[in-house]
Parts: sequence; C-alpha cells; structure tokens
Amino acid sequence: MDLRDIKAAALMGKALSSETRLEILKRLVDRAMTISELAEAFYLPMSSMCLHVKTLKEAGLITVVPRPGIRGSQKLCGIRASDISLDIFAHTSQAVHKPPLFINMPVGHYSNCEIHPPCGIVSVNEYLSQEDSPHGFYSPDHTDAALLWFTWGFLEYQFSNACLLQDAVSRVEFSFEICSEAPGYNNNWPSDITLELNGHHIVTFLTKGDYGGRKGIYNPSWWSDSITQFGEYKKICITHEGCFMDNAKVSEENIESLGLLDGYYFTFTLRVDPDSEHVGGMNLFGSRFGDYAQDIIMKVEYDSN
Repeated sequence: MDLRDIKAAALMGKALSSETRLEILKRLVDRAMTISELAEAFYLPMSSMCLHVKTLKEAGLITVVPRPGIRGSQKLCGIRASDISLDIFAHTSQAVHKPPLFINMPVGHYSNCEIHPPCGIVSVNEYLSQEDSPHGFYSPDHTDAALLWFTWGFLEYQFSNACLLQDAVSRVEFSFEICSEAPGYNNNWPSDITLELNGHHIVTFLTKGDYGGRKGIYNPSWWSDSITQFGEYKKICITHEGCFMDNAKVSEENIESLGLLDGYYFTFTLRVDPDSEHVGGMNLFGSRFGDYAQDIIMKVEYDSN
C-alpha cells in the first residue's frame, strides 16, 4: 500500500498500533480460532475481543467466517495477509504505475496429470469419483475440482502468457495452498513437493504434514472433520534476478531463462516423485476448501513507465 490511499493506510496503522492485536495475529498464524477462543486465550471480555477482531478485519489482515457450532453460530478468524509493505514515497513519483494483474487458475483446470493412489478429487458439493481411483482425474468433470489429492505423480497447468507481453514485467508471483497427504490426517507427515515452470526445476519444498484437528475455514459443511482440513500457504516469485520462495532465493532461473515470454503459454507443474526422501503425497486446495479463499493465483507486476 502507499499514501495515495490515506484511509487504507490509516486502517492498517490503527490495526498494527496495538500489542494485543499483534499478538492475536501471531496466534492466528498457528491456527484459525473463533472469537470466543481468542477472548479466552487473551483473558479479555468478548466485547473487547470483538473490537480487536473488527479492527483487524477492516485493515484486511484477517478473515472472519461464520461457522455453525453447538451453542449457535461461531465466527472463525484466520490470517488473510502474509506480509505488509508501505511505500511512503509512491505518491510523489511522476512515474505511471501500472497496477498488478491477477490471474486465477482453478485447481481442477490442469491440462495434464499422472495420478497414483491413494487419491481423490472432490467439488465443493460432492466427490467427483470413487475415492482412491485415478479415473476421476481424467473425467470431464475434473474442472469442477475444489480439492484434490494423490500419493505421487503430478498436476500440470497451462498459463497464457498474454499478460506478460502487454508491458515490461518486473515480477511474476504464484501463490497456492498445499499440504501432504496421509490416511485421514496426520500433522506430522512430511512430503517433498517439486515446483517446475516450463519443465525447469524451480524448488523442492517440504510440507510438514497433512493438517487436521480443526475445521478448515472455507471447508463445506459436508466435509468430514476426520480428514484433511487445511494446508500451508506457499508463494513463489520469479524476477529477472532469480526465483524466490518465502523471500529466500531458490533458483538462478529467471523470467528470461524460463521462457515465460515465448510462445502462447507456459506450464506450471506440482509434482511428488516416488524416489523422493519423503513421499508424503499432496493435497491441493481450491478457493472453497482450506484456510485461504483462493485457487492457484498468478500475480504479474510491471515496471514503472
């Protein structure tokens, strides 16, 4: 954000000005919690916690989603933003800043795959095929997928590069929610998952578990509490200098060497190799499952003119 939107900057400043609210954010990084759980954890009355939650939500730092509970509806709070930046001088620049472009790729819109069971694929309303059968991944209905999982194999997506050719690109960023795949769920179940772009290895990252124990914020009501609930939020950035994951450089490959500007599209692949050290499978979440209301998102940032 920058000072061209004073109201948004003020809301963010207000949200971050309280040590209690900062501690609430720190707590929500570990897991989503209801307002009543937060009030109990911080020894605060519900009225005070509601005000803190309202301030954090208005600043865009958290989500608040109604959830049915034993004693009526509960409001579940979860992290929405992973980092915050304020450009104090942006409003003084004479350069024209072209706004970033966001491309949403639904998790079911893969163009190629190889799937080995145990596996499964579901829409927001139902299972799309018999569990542990790869056939559903090759059905026309696979485009409706909102959550899919497998033990090893890959999913390959094709992203149009038309938006990369509109202007000089400074940065391409991908974000998604993912975790390991275990029977039911297992919070300690590591898996090595590889990301490739246009067939080039970018990074192999470790997911620590197949997470459960509490309901994923956006999971539909019919989804069983005894199986996978949410994942880890991952962000990959590609610039002219290299590739970065969670702000750490993971590859010397860059926008040019990856061929992202060549042809009409490029491929984005998530893979679990059977010969990895940790063959712990993969769950990939769409916008209607897990803790983040998104599918695979490509964000394109442009140079200033």
